[in-house]
Amino acid sequence: MAHSQRTLNQDPMTQAITLARQAIGIASPNPPVGAVIVKDGQVIGEGHTQPHGQAHAEVIALAQAGENARGAEMYVTLEPCAHQGLTPPCTKAIIAAGIRRVHVATLDPNPRTNGRGINELEANNISVVLREGSPEGLALIEAFAKHVTTGIPFVIAKFAMSLDGKIATRSGDSKWVSSVASRKQAHVLRAGVDAVMVGIGTVLADDPQLTIRDIPHARSQPIRVVIDSSGRLPMTSAMLALEGTTIVATANIDVDRRSALESVGAEVIDTGPGGEVNLAQLLLALGERQITSILVEGGSQLHGSLFDLGLVDKVVGIVAPVIIGGIEAPGPIGGSGAHTIPDAIRLTQVTYAQVGEDMIVTGYPTKWQANHPRE
Repeated sequence: MAHSQRTLNQDPMTQAITLARQAIGIASPNPPVGAVIVKDGQVIGEGHTQPHGQAHAEVIALAQAGENARGAEMYVTLEPCAHQGLTPPCTKAIIAAGIRRVHVATLDPNPRTNGRGINELEANNISVVLREGSPEGLALIEAFAKHVTTGIPFVIAKFAMSLDGKIATRSGDSKWVSSVASRKQAHVLRAGVDAVMVGIGTVLADDPQLTIRDIPHARSQPIRVVIDSSGRLPMTSAMLALEGTTIVATANIDVDRRSALESVGAEVIDTGPGGEVNLAQLLLALGERQITSILVEGGSQLHGSLFDLGLVDKVVGIVAPVIIGGIEAPGPIGGSGAHTIPDAIRLTQVTYAQVGEDMIVTGYPTKWQANHPRE
């Protein structure tokens, strides 16, 4: 049945981007995509990507438009796929429906499509308007783009700290540095990723659940990943009693300890000898499990190691207007760090948002290692 028509009241691509955001967290490992079909100033069809293996945004929008799609224009946030996956190519559906023009926010980085979708549409006399470089379109697919081109998940480092750069007091008390509003925003971040990662120190100190709470969400809980070199995760940990997957990343632990963890439902990934978890190898293993994005919530040692290795793709730092003080009070980033200020990791494409009393700073780190000078 065709969707009832309604007057277009905003830029159709903006509307498509809004729809795509509704698919963040539920479409993975597919990218979140939104599509809007317009004819004679009316929206006649719209949709966003459904969970993996279900319909893509274009197909949903075409189904709503029905026969009225013939001669209409489609606005879609990502180049329509031209390959057979778990669902048929969207290009075939667009051609069959008689769409006359397709507006595309960005090319599909997937090597199986990457331009082929546009070429196929144009070969069938459908004009294509490409808005390549759209910041909103690129931001939607940042995790998908990293994973589909490298096999490695997109890593987001998130932390909350006081105005003087502390994540806890000298006694280890950390509840709560940030405001209620900021903590709610942290759950929004969890709802948009495939996995949440913490170090064993955080687990031993806080016994976190690492679940999405206090916000509406239409997805399963993210996978929980604990960096635990020697397999110290308590069998009574809160996360082990929850539904969903808990992965414990270890480094050559003994067979009995591994069996004990597996007996309480944990999945163990052993990255081999060396005494510490090989984080680069772990990310590859997680990518092979179709985990496209990871939110790292600490602690400082894990964050520091990831920054030292150049494995962080995005930073979300929450700064609270509170002073903790104390030389022994920890900061959010440990590791080796920069030797000189020119060696420090700087963020690009920085945005600032006030949430409650806190300031959230988001940006993308420069791609060089903190403990090696730039060339």
